[in-house]
Amino acid sequence: MADILHWGKTMKVALYASIGAELQHYDVDVEGAALTRQGSVLLPANVHYASPHASGRFLYVASSNGEPGAGTAGDRHHLSAFRIDRESGALSPHGEAVPLPSRPIHLSTDIPSEYALVAFNNPSALRVYRIRPDGSAGEEVPQREGVDPGIYAHQVRVSLDNFRAILVARGNDAAGDKPEDPGALKVFHYRGGQLTGEVSVAPDGGYGFGPRHLDFHPRKPFVYVSLERQNRLLTFAFERGGLSDLPRFSATTLSAPRRGGGRQVAGTVHVHPAGRFVYVANRASSTEKPGSDEVFAGGENTIAAYAIDEESGEPHLIQHVDTRGIHPRCFSIDPSGRLLVAAHILTLKVRDGTAVKTVPACLSLFRIGEDGQLSFARKTDVELAGRSLFWMGMVGL
Repeated sequence: MADILHWGKTMKVALYASIGAELQHYDVDVEGAALTRQGSVLLPANVHYASPHASGRFLYVASSNGEPGAGTAGDRHHLSAFRIDRESGALSPHGEAVPLPSRPIHLSTDIPSEYALVAFNNPSALRVYRIRPDGSAGEEVPQREGVDPGIYAHQVRVSLDNFRAILVARGNDAAGDKPEDPGALKVFHYRGGQLTGEVSVAPDGGYGFGPRHLDFHPRKPFVYVSLERQNRLLTFAFERGGLSDLPRFSATTLSAPRRGGGRQVAGTVHVHPAGRFVYVANRASSTEKPGSDEVFAGGENTIAAYAIDEESGEPHLIQHVDTRGIHPRCFSIDPSGRLLVAAHILTLKVRDGTAVKTVPACLSLFRIGEDGQLSFARKTDVELAGRSLFWMGMVGL
């Protein structure tokens, strides 16, 4: 495993990618932009999300046999802790898995990793679980105040000062006779595992506002939010002890206006560790069947890169780069800010002139330049065997 320099310290990096219930481990060569497959561990059910401990010594994994969206609810849902070997990055179980009440869609820890916050989408919910002093997952923390999780909770993050938590509630598009469900950012005061003083930030009542993910600027009070259903990147700001009611800036994530075809949605958003750039995933995977083969219906599978204005926080688009795969559900930036890896959820047939070819699920590696632009290095194809590549992330050891 290659060593890298991170803010003056030497650090090793491991990449973990979930293939169904299997969590695979790769060594990361940041300088060479390469991955080397190592071992894997099995979870009680399909991996839905994972988040590292602040120390880099443990990884917390949410798993479920429930299906995405409004699919089968499932009956096995767990929060598991794994110890990360500091030299090799190998994972080993750490303590007993904690049962969860329904399918978890996202989890993160607070800043000192004293608690794990878990978001559930169906039914929408937010719960907090204790992290024990030894790093194992502990019991749920009862909340003194009720929590309104909005409609279709999708992500939860704690601000870098550890004083506020934001639950991203995506809402849902209108469908048939069913009207649109509004989205919202649910903002809480946060202290010692307690969520209090909830405020809902929902421009225009949350209609036409479908947030999926957010990330924080490392030094400034800016919060970057991707709108899944509107393909936009919004910039909010912390002000007067809370989050601004309206975004300061709004930018498209797409390189061109949508021209029909299948569903096009924005995804994960990550701010570069240096705070100078922000990146958003554009995802498409709808299919059509013009002949005997079901093929990709078209759309953008790209990473949109923006330079951040140091004073205002406004993101200025500098690049769209093809991710070389279908539906980049997750991407991750290594702690040194030199490498971005995008994970593609599925294998799909696409048109190639008059022929049809198969594009496999893959991990695509991009070098990040000093100007924030991405240059494709290589990709590692992943064998799914009927499963999906649902989550991926890099961890500094």
